[in-house]
Amino acid sequence: MLRLAAFAVTSALAAAAAGPMGPLPPLPPLSRLLTAPAPAPDRLTIVVADTGNPLADGEYRLECAPPGGNHPQAQDACARLEALAREGKDPFAPEPENQLCTMQDGGRATARITGTWHGNRVDSRFRRTNGCEIRRWNDLEPVLPRGRS
Repeated sequence: MLRLAAFAVTSALAAAAAGPMGPLPPLPPLSRLLTAPAPAPDRLTIVVADTGNPLADGEYRLECAPPGGNHPQAQDACARLEALAREGKDPFAPEPENQLCTMQDGGRATARITGTWHGNRVDSRFRRTNGCEIRRWNDLEPVLPRGRS
């Protein structure tokens, strides 16, 4: 206990010997303190391969609000994602496990979408290997290119 008291007295004497402190910097405006940080922008990277159409294969950037990037249909793609969100659907959710799907082959096309959407991290893979996956792909057109089935 004596050590703590001695430390407090020593600290106070050292502060007094150092002289008066300079003025404190001004506080930022209250409005800046009360605003929430801006959410991460909607930015997605879409990599598409093996569609059978060399013009559709490649890597695209999609930005929404406002639509941009090098996606060939950025405005329509952003509108589709917003429509799915308004319906309460997660456009990037995987198909549920143990779901019964038709045995269809929609081709070898694959896609991977990564980035941020509505403040959430996205890392989702798409393919056209059965009826459920084909429907999932088709639900995201024009974010993903039109697939063959």
